[in-house]
Amino acid sequence: MSAEKDVTEAVSGRDRATDARAGELFAEAVAIMARLRGPGGCPWDREQTFASIRKYTLEETYEVLDAIEREHWTDLADELGDLLLQVLFYAEMAEEARHFGIGDVIAGLNRKLVRRHPHVFGEAASAEAGNRAEGLETDGIGAAEVLRNWDEIKKLEKNARAEGAGRLDSIARAMPALSEAGKIGAKAAKVGFDWPDPHGVVEKLWEEAREIEAEIQIGDSRAVSEELGDLLFTAANLARHLKVDPELALRDANAKFRRRFAAMEAATERPLEELSAPELEALWERGKEAERRP
Repeated sequence: MSAEKDVTEAVSGRDRATDARAGELFAEAVAIMARLRGPGGCPWDREQTFASIRKYTLEETYEVLDAIEREHWTDLADELGDLLLQVLFYAEMAEEARHFGIGDVIAGLNRKLVRRHPHVFGEAASAEAGNRAEGLETDGIGAAEVLRNWDEIKKLEKNARAEGAGRLDSIARAMPALSEAGKIGAKAAKVGFDWPDPHGVVEKLWEEAREIEAEIQIGDSRAVSEELGDLLFTAANLARHLKVDPELALRDANAKFRRRFAAMEAATERPLEELSAPELEALWERGKEAERRP
């Protein structure tokens, strides 16, 4: 049985009219994106590049997570649409550059889903889709066994791609940059390329801060950005040495700033814009002191 036929049978209970309508709407979205990027389309959309929209992709991803955490399903539907827009945007730009198209993206996803679910679509269909794992338990298995199979199949896929790859190639880029920096540092540490202790990392932080200050004086914005990246990379590796999750630490710091800023707003009847810098600082210190009290 072919993978395509097996998939078709697996979803035979679904509402065909609903699926067909979803397909039509998806095709319409693809056409709209092509129109926006095409001659006479939107000037802003036409000037975007892969690099320029990366930050929007990250923002949309976090907005999806926020809607899930709030369990606000109307917002989630809207945010998922915004995230899908990012996929369409990248695929359209790749089509223009003749790298790949949205069809390639979907076909690759379909093959991956069949390949990694032999317990659903059958071992023959999974193998046809590229599964190299043999001897997997697939009959009547639970979630734990499914996860083990998934990891085994995924590991073999990575091994096939990793021939001749460097040590850092095994670290995925698809994660928050702070987490990636820590994993890169940990991998480099295994060959002895690391600071001996946290004190060495702190000294490096001061060095990077001085380099940023020098570039600010010169006025080279690109160099400032590069040096700031070095500073953040070093900070992430300080977190690794201290066994602190940098992403969670930063989220906690963000939440703390929100609390203290809200306390500043609540502590005065005047708009903050009307206050002097010393007055704002006094409000900030008052809020910090209030948090310290039992």
